Amino acid sequence: MKHIAFVVYPGLTLLDLAGPLQVLSSMCERNREYGVVIVSKDGGAVDVDVPMKVVPGASFKNVLEPAVVVVPGGEAPTVKAMGDDELINYLKQVSVNAEYVCSVCTGSLILAAAGLLNGRQATTHWGCYKILEALGAKYVKRRWVQDEKFITSAGVSAGIDMALYLVSKLTDESTARNVQLGLEYEPEPPFGGIAWASVNRDRLTPYFRDRIKEYLADKPDIVDRVKGL
Repeated sequence: MKHIAFVVYPGLTLLDLAGPLQVLSSMCERNREYGVVIVSKDGGAVDVDVPMKVVPGASFKNVLEPAVVVVPGGEAPTVKAMGDDELINYLKQVSVNAEYVCSVCTGSLILAAAGLLNGRQATTHWGCYKILEALGAKYVKRRWVQDEKFITSAGVSAGIDMALYLVSKLTDESTARNVQLGLEYEPEPPFGGIAWASVNRDRLTPYFRDRIKEYLADKPDIVDRVKGL
């Protein structure tokens, strides 16, 4: 079985994990070639951004050659994860042979901190686009972006879109459409789409810049890149 490994760490945003996990788990029910697994450093439970815990099925050392890697995002805890050497080294290792390396929301900042998005087109949460660019990626304002094996998605809910696209790449469009139908995923938000013209996309930059300075003080290579933002 080919593993689709969801990499978790303390404080991540639950929907970043749960949305794509549901989509890809549904795919695996139809295609037994793949199986999902949640991995953390030691296999222990991790807190998330709502009052519950996620209990992984394996540790990093148990899943060394996943076919697909998915990294969820979050807020300040994701910045801390950018400085976790064990996590960063794991991503560097498994990305070499993985078919696809994916991220949801600010999970792309972790991939960038690992040096995996240097010079690549990528996306992230709208409030972190300058941080992503400072870390070496070429920001593209889209729901999901593919650059070779790397597929990144924008804020939180975009992870579902990315996961459906990934299903089509791992299997075919028909399977992806059947997964979408099974989940009845057809968004119709009560207030319509986001009025992007009125959104100040720069207003969160100082928050993430300051969190990087605070939490990654021992990572001058990262701090130096964002200190001018």
